[in-house]
Amino acid sequence: MVTMTEPEQTTGTEPHDGPDGPDGRDGRDGRPGREGRDRYEVVVVGGGAAGLSAALVLGRARRRTLVVDAGEPRNAPAAHMQGYLSRDGMPPAEFLAAGREEIARYGVGLVRDRAVRAVRDTAGEFDVTLAGGRTVHARHLVVATGLKDELPDVPGLAERFGDDVLHCPYCHGWEVRDRAFGVLATTPLGVHQALMVSQWSGDVTLFLHRLGEDELSDTDLRRLAAAGVRVVPGEVAGLVTEAGRLSGVRLADGSVHAREVLFVAPRAVPGNDLLRQLGAELGDTPFGAYPVIDQRGLTTVPGLWAAGNASGFAEQVVNAASRGYRAGAAINGDLLFADLDAALAAQPERESEPA
Repeated sequence: MVTMTEPEQTTGTEPHDGPDGPDGRDGRDGRPGREGRDRYEVVVVGGGAAGLSAALVLGRARRRTLVVDAGEPRNAPAAHMQGYLSRDGMPPAEFLAAGREEIARYGVGLVRDRAVRAVRDTAGEFDVTLAGGRTVHARHLVVATGLKDELPDVPGLAERFGDDVLHCPYCHGWEVRDRAFGVLATTPLGVHQALMVSQWSGDVTLFLHRLGEDELSDTDLRRLAAAGVRVVPGEVAGLVTEAGRLSGVRLADGSVHAREVLFVAPRAVPGNDLLRQLGAELGDTPFGAYPVIDQRGLTTVPGLWAAGNASGFAEQVVNAASRGYRAGAAINGDLLFADLDAALAAQPERESEPA
C-alpha cells in the first residue's frame, strides 16, 4: 500500500499561538488569563475544515481555544476542491490559509504540532501531549484528525493521484467529463464505483485487477452491461503516460488499454488514535473504525468530540465544516450551562421565608 500523507502547501499568514482571547480574556468570566498559557477551555486536534470551523465558532463565542495542526490535510494532492457553495474550484491550501486567518481574528491559538497522547483526568478533563513535548489541558477536546488514503501498490498510481488518478466523481467528475475512464477494482465495491462514474462518461472500463470474475454477482454484471461499462479481467501492472498525462493502463500480460482518467478507491485509515486512547466506542464499517457519536458529534466519552473525516468516511469539505460548526456550538452551550450549574452549587442555600 502507498499512504498519501503529502505535506500541506501553506499560503497566507504563518501559524500562530494566539493570546488568551480577542480582548485578552479567557472567554469564560472575562478575567485576564485565568486559564493560564497551557490551559484551554477547548483544544481542537486537526486544522482542516472541521477543526477550523469548530475553532471559529468557539473563538466567536469567546472561548479560550487552541488548534493543534499537524499539517497533513487529506486533500493536499488535489489542485482544487469542488461542491462547496461559493468556494467551488478554490485550492485547498488557499481555503485552509483563509480559515487560519479567520480564527486568528478571534484570538484562537494555532500550533503546528502533532498530538500524540491524550488522557482524561479525575475531573473529566483532558491532558494532550504534543510531539514537541508540550502538554496542554482542555475542558473539552475535539478530534478532527481526518483520515489517510492508502493507495493500491500499482506503479505510477501515487504519483498521479489527484491529477488524472482520482477517487471521487463528485469531487472531480465534472472536470474530466466525457473522457475515457478506467476504474481499478480493489474489492467488489469497485463495481459500485464504475457504475457511479458512468454518470460523467459514456466510456468506462472496469479493470478487475486481482478481483476474480466469479466475485461479481449476476446483478453486478447486468448493471454494468446496462451502464455500458466494459469489464477487463487481469492484474494491472502499471500506468502508461505520454507528455505528462495518463494515456493507458498496462496489464500484467503486457496489453495496454487506452485510458485518460483512472478512478481508484483508496483504503481509508481513520485518524482515531486519540479516540482509542480515551476509550471512545468505535463502530466498524467497510471503510474503517469510526466513533459512535450523537447528532452533535459527542462521542461516548463526556467532553470528547469528533468531527470531519475522523467521524465518518464520506465527509466532503463542506460536510466537515458543517460538522465542526455543529460541534463548536454544542460545546459552547455545554460549557455555559456547566459553569452556571457550578456557580449555583457554590451559592449558600437561601433560607425559606416564614409563612
